[in-house]
Amino acid sequence: MDASAKAQLAGQESEVGRLEAMYNLKKSQVDSLHVRAGSPGVVQVVPVEVGARVQPGANLARVSDPTRLKAQIKIAETQIKDVLIGQSAQIDTRNGIVDGRVSRIDPSSQNGTFTVDVSLTGELPKGAKDNLSVDGTVELEHMDNVIYVSRPVHGQEQSTIGIFKLVNGGTEAVRVQAKLGRTSVSDVEVLMGLQPGDQVILSDMSAYDTAERLRISG
Repeated sequence: MDASAKAQLAGQESEVGRLEAMYNLKKSQVDSLHVRAGSPGVVQVVPVEVGARVQPGANLARVSDPTRLKAQIKIAETQIKDVLIGQSAQIDTRNGIVDGRVSRIDPSSQNGTFTVDVSLTGELPKGAKDNLSVDGTVELEHMDNVIYVSRPVHGQEQSTIGIFKLVNGGTEAVRVQAKLGRTSVSDVEVLMGLQPGDQVILSDMSAYDTAERLRISG
């Protein structure tokens, strides 16, 4: 009788353990219905309706921390070769300029541009929010004591071009040979042929390829 009672008790204890495990499972499933964000912030978007049935892993809401933002800028395929992770950048929020650093570069392009993530290191200006339209500038290299001009129409990096320089108070222009160095989006380094203060014509002057001197009329 003692052995039979112990066997029956063990069976009942096993059933109690099974029911406890089932209860804990159901309780955890009920608790998981209460969705909590993984970090503090402000709810931006709730793409589902109250009472809707969703699949596990579905996007229920988007939460943004306004104190921890990053910038994304688009850079053309022809310029992405010079952009490296860690380079300094400046983001213009149209309400102030914020310093940052390149933190990620998309491995592939979309519609002819690469998306570059910039981690913001400076203090955010007032009014900075998620999904603002911004402009960004990445500093590829810093050069001191450089002679430079805005990029002419026909001026490639590391080339020598003929360019018209204004003389005689801007009434005439003479052709000079300028050796160009490194370029940025808007400027080009001048290695030889021009001096600081020289004024040059940057527009297309191919119609005057045979001329060495031009008279400028108002």
